[in-house]
Amino acid sequence: MTLFRLDGRTALVTGASGALGAEFARALAGAGARVVLAARRVDAMRALADSLPHAHAIALDVTDLGSVARAVADAEAWAGAPVDLLVNNSGIATPGAALDQGDEDWARVMGVNLDGARRMAVAVAARLVATGRPGAIVNVASILGLRQGAGVSAYATSKAALIQLTRQHALEWARHRIRVNALAPGYVETDLNRDFFATDAGQAQIRRIPQRRLGRAEELSGPLLLLSSDAGSFMTGSVIVADGGHLLSPL
Repeated sequence: MTLFRLDGRTALVTGASGALGAEFARALAGAGARVVLAARRVDAMRALADSLPHAHAIALDVTDLGSVARAVADAEAWAGAPVDLLVNNSGIATPGAALDQGDEDWARVMGVNLDGARRMAVAVAARLVATGRPGAIVNVASILGLRQGAGVSAYATSKAALIQLTRQHALEWARHRIRVNALAPGYVETDLNRDFFATDAGQAQIRRIPQRRLGRAEELSGPLLLLSSDAGSFMTGSVIVADGGHLLSPL
């Protein structure tokens, strides 16, 4: 089990004000990492940061290059070492039929889910290369990056592109001992979607999952720790799916 430990590592989790980001932060802290929680809503993260053994909350807007640079610098100054574990978890969706969505909606989703992840990855990787340190990047994708879904064309396309970006970065940065992998969750229950999944339409969605249930946020912690730690030291460019078998079901 020591392979899964992250003692001495500095982790930066984007989108840490949300349910999944918060759970990722808890898992990384529990494995011994110094954890930097980053999101636009700093107040939403302070209580969580205070509850973890060695954590810090900072402001971050992944669509702003200056904000990205400041966040990486702030994280490094607080930890006293470069960020050597990045969890790219920021993401948004604008549901709606493709014919009803304009350029602005498309650009907003791509700006956070794809461009924002790329900005963060490049900023962290550049510091690691400059200091000669190894590291790991985990991009939080989705099963919708691997299959289709109605009314989510921008979101699904952004996650499919993020998976390809994961592989491209993995190829280019392997020589620098930087591993880049993706985690692709299925439907996970959160406070934001609980009411929907209680409806008839939501229950119909759940019946399409072979395990006949939603995932729990903590069920993503194991795959995350595998990709983050030395337990996954020979993994790069991989995509781990955690979806209760959802990808196995017909569209």
